[in-house]
Amino acid sequence: MNILSRRLFALLLLAGSLAFTNPAWAHPHVWITATSELIYAPDGSVTGVRHAWTFDDMFTTYALQGIETKTKGVYSREELASLAQTNVESLKEFAYFTFAKADGKKEKFEEPVDYYLEYKDSALTLHFTLPLKTPVKPKELAVEVFDPSFFIDFTLANKDPVKLVGAPATCQMKFQRPNDGSANAQKIGEQNFLSGANANYGAMFANKITVDCP
Repeated sequence: MNILSRRLFALLLLAGSLAFTNPAWAHPHVWITATSELIYAPDGSVTGVRHAWTFDDMFTTYALQGIETKTKGVYSREELASLAQTNVESLKEFAYFTFAKADGKKEKFEEPVDYYLEYKDSALTLHFTLPLKTPVKPKELAVEVFDPSFFIDFTLANKDPVKLVGAPATCQMKFQRPNDGSANAQKIGEQNFLSGANANYGAMFANKITVDCP
């Protein structure tokens, strides 16, 4: 695998940080279709979040450059293992684009586990689990997935975008896709950049998951 393939994800994320200083970057350059699972322990506490992020065609094509395979056009988990490691290591600086609150209190995640890349239907999908540093048992859990710089656009999958795994029967889950704010995004973005208040620009494009457990 060449340097481009190993470092591409990291370089793209690094480029995304330029969005904080340059209004011209106030729109996505990488597109991800996401599904998420909230994982519960037998005692009803939340232990982590499991993600599956499918990258757009262009990113997939660039990321696969230079990867040697036994069969042309077929990429196994083992052949993609090094790239998967680069991906998850690069995500750490950006808090894995995953933000959680338990009864209004911010929660922190450990480093990803059980991560791997899958190539299927001409697309790369990154699978990984984010364990909470401390399992929580809140009445309300809120999880948001987004890139504050909006360099990466996250869209929840159309089919089964969010699941609860092992949650108590009384828990009720709902999710909210970001409103289509594209018409005003550029105007708002430019105002934020000019005022210096752009640190969380991508929050208005966040995918929001809420679980209520009475």
